[in-house]
Amino acid sequence: MKIVITNDDGHDAPGLEALYQAVKPLGEVLIVAPEAPQSGVGHSITLKDGVYAKKVSADKYIVQGSPADCARLGLKVFAPDAEWLISGINPGANLGTDVYPSGTVGAAREAAILGRKAIAISQYIARDQTIDWSVTQYHACQFLPVIMEKGVGLGQYWNINLPHPLNYEILLKHQFCGLEKQPHDYVFLNNSDMYYYSGSIHDRPRAAGSDVDICFGGQIAVTLMRP
Repeated sequence: MKIVITNDDGHDAPGLEALYQAVKPLGEVLIVAPEAPQSGVGHSITLKDGVYAKKVSADKYIVQGSPADCARLGLKVFAPDAEWLISGINPGANLGTDVYPSGTVGAAREAAILGRKAIAISQYIARDQTIDWSVTQYHACQFLPVIMEKGVGLGQYWNINLPHPLNYEILLKHQFCGLEKQPHDYVFLNNSDMYYYSGSIHDRPRAAGSDVDICFGGQIAVTLMRP
């Protein structure tokens, strides 16, 4: 099985390395990732300009473009026979309405549009905590094969959010759930002509059974998405 992996944090991000190590036992893995961080670019794609891509090793391309650009090049040019595209692991959750501006999710959505199986995977960061990427990698390694066995229908993809904090001993449960539909409670702080977003993911609404509720409650939130 051939798998393309990408992200929105740049080709040298620790989450991408954790994902690579997690999926390497599952097949032939090709990294096609942005040269620089692209967080928040959503499903942005390059249409009129060329997209520069450089092969830096036998299994890695660096792209001067968005995550969706990486998905397109990976699946249309560099690995047209790839069965899966997996995007992540994002440092921070992509829950509820976060899926729309997320470059991580945008890459998976583009893969689904291209008719491939796809997953976006993110690691929630609890308040006043940091990520231990080795532990995140361990849980991704355990769970990704489970969800990949289920497959997806044409045009569908999975959005996965790992809870936090994690340790090696805990056996994570998962739940299939829908996106939280309630809006964020945030404001813009004004300084002269500049406006700065201010809000906390930890205080966002969480309807019972939504992806936010499941992930914040300590389980893996798994949502079947459609473009």
